[in-house]
Amino acid sequence: MIFCLAFCLSQLTYAHGTLDVAVQSDPAKTLDDIVVVGRRQNLIGAAIAASQGVVGLDQLESRALMRTGDLVEFVPGMVATQHSGAGKANQYFLRGFNLDHGTDFANFVEDMPVNLRSHGHGQGYSDLNFLIPEMVGELHYRKGSYTADVGDFSATGSAHFRLSNDLGSPQAKATFGSFGYQRGVSTATFELGGSANLSYGIETQGYAGPWDQVDEDVSKKNLALKYTSDVGDGRVRLLGMVYQNRWNSAEQIPERAVRSGLISDLGSIDPGLGGDSSRYSFSGGLTGSLAGGVFDISAYAIDYDLTLFSNFTYFLEDPVNGDQFSQFDSRRIYGGEFSENWLGVSNAGQNWKLRIGGDWRTDLVDRVGLSRTNARQVIAGIRGDRVRESSVGLFVDGEYQWHEQWRAYLGMRIDSYDFSVSGLECTQLTNITARVACQANDGDQRAHLSTPKASLIYTPSNAVEFNLNFGKGFHSNDARGTTTRLDPISGERVEPVTALVPTWGSELGARVFLNDRLNATLALWQLSLDSELLFVGDAGSTEASRPSKRRGVELGVYYFPAEQWNIELEASYTRTRFRDTETLGDRIPGAIPLIVSFGLNGELANGYRASARLRHFGRYPLIEDGSIRSAGSTLVNLKLEKRWESFSASVDVLNALNSKDHDVDYFYSSSLPDEGMAVDDLHFHIFEPRALRLTLAYSW
Repeated sequence: MIFCLAFCLSQLTYAHGTLDVAVQSDPAKTLDDIVVVGRRQNLIGAAIAASQGVVGLDQLESRALMRTGDLVEFVPGMVATQHSGAGKANQYFLRGFNLDHGTDFANFVEDMPVNLRSHGHGQGYSDLNFLIPEMVGELHYRKGSYTADVGDFSATGSAHFRLSNDLGSPQAKATFGSFGYQRGVSTATFELGGSANLSYGIETQGYAGPWDQVDEDVSKKNLALKYTSDVGDGRVRLLGMVYQNRWNSAEQIPERAVRSGLISDLGSIDPGLGGDSSRYSFSGGLTGSLAGGVFDISAYAIDYDLTLFSNFTYFLEDPVNGDQFSQFDSRRIYGGEFSENWLGVSNAGQNWKLRIGGDWRTDLVDRVGLSRTNARQVIAGIRGDRVRESSVGLFVDGEYQWHEQWRAYLGMRIDSYDFSVSGLECTQLTNITARVACQANDGDQRAHLSTPKASLIYTPSNAVEFNLNFGKGFHSNDARGTTTRLDPISGERVEPVTALVPTWGSELGARVFLNDRLNATLALWQLSLDSELLFVGDAGSTEASRPSKRRGVELGVYYFPAEQWNIELEASYTRTRFRDTETLGDRIPGAIPLIVSFGLNGELANGYRASARLRHFGRYPLIEDGSIRSAGSTLVNLKLEKRWESFSASVDVLNALNSKDHDVDYFYSSSLPDEGMAVDDLHFHIFEPRALRLTLAYSW
């Protein structure tokens, strides 16, 4: 056990003294002065939890990626899958949670939150397709809600993607691959004189996919411009981003349709699915000195649209027209954050840090809702709303080191939310039940929540650190759920959802760092979630949930046997259970108990670079009594690259073993053509077959 190893090392190397990197609690914003960034970075004395870390550019460039959203898999123990087309947000799994598209994991790009509140498809919808991977310089991650600067959606953790301030000389990339994959990227950083830099990234992507009845016909475009410059004793940053995408989808399919020969495992029941999305944003920030401390202030504006066509049950609800439906979301988001940090030494010689800060956000959702469709044509409206959701969060936290081996972190956060929902074109709804519900579900709500945090860190040596963490977190629920009183489909009376759903988590961790060659982390954690009501975007109504508890252990080992090689092993095991006594069973569907990943990366002779990565997740329950389970899956990706002075070529081998395992599994009722009844069945989305992608890059 790492705890035992850490204790032994602490006795052998006793003498750490004061903090080497100053007293820090937020590596996402305060570790810039450390030269070594990534898995080899020594976070002893800087991090407050074993489950937080930094991934640097070398690691981010080393892996073969199927999709942009796969970047989150650099967070140990996290899985990103896909059950639909390439333009839809990934499905995320972490710490025994099926996070859907981001409900309990907060993503940020620079100063902007990615998760979308009261979204048409799912609460916390987190689509990273607007991110150009080549522009990412660092990824800072934290698991658990143990720090006060992050509020909504952070129960299981958060990830901050920071774009590089120096992309180097102009570079152009072209990628060609199996199943019609095409991608072009260009990046560069230009010095504008003085301290000013301008960086840009351009990306285009097309993809047909391996599916039998569906040509994904992906048309993806990204543009990003980042400007940085010194201003007085501070530094300003500006970022503009443009994203547009259109695609067709091959969604999950029923197992019985494959067994009967109706379709292959690459087939589709409804080939008319897909969507289009756009995101335009502008953000900026300023860092400088004020009142004896360091301040950071930022603001952002985002314009976002999504239209999504799905069909999960085929002909169950409507045997004539089918069950295809459209979800739409059109919004503008405005927000910002500020913080002021002070570092000092007390009269008794103890190091301390104090930070105050806050954030605000307003989502102006012009249209969000759900319609019945056939061949992407609306045949009946189910629900349409106009939503205004605003929040203000304030926090204070600090660290105090009263002994050379002991320090403590305390934080408190207070969040206030305002929800306003009004039915959109209620009188135009053809269904009388939906029309009455539309008018009855208007309303306003307010909610407040305080979330304390506390950590105790023991650093017996410069090679070992132990931590004990506690934190209360939360996720907000869909604004429509807070005012819903009538189900728009059945017309039955329902209870409004809990606006802010609290979670309680704790963690005992250890971190070992040995001579830049070996570092490892071990964390024992638990997380409790109260009973709640959830708003379900796929149905436009509320659904009851049950109280739950999760306990787990996570191990990360990063070994550098030589300067050119590194080995990564990450493993997590989670026990998840409902806490009530319902007869359905206590297993939580979609909760993955075992996740293991192994990576080998090497800088070979003559400019060659190679990497191999295996990701495995074990069997997991699909229904509450655990009698039906997913078989789990194993995926292997390979990458080989050759670099010359200004030219490089690389080959990615995705799903190298050509596994036919499943990306995701569900168990529910559906009806195929001519069945005329509900049939309970496994529904799955298979791994895409083995694919080769060749990338040619030139810089000048």
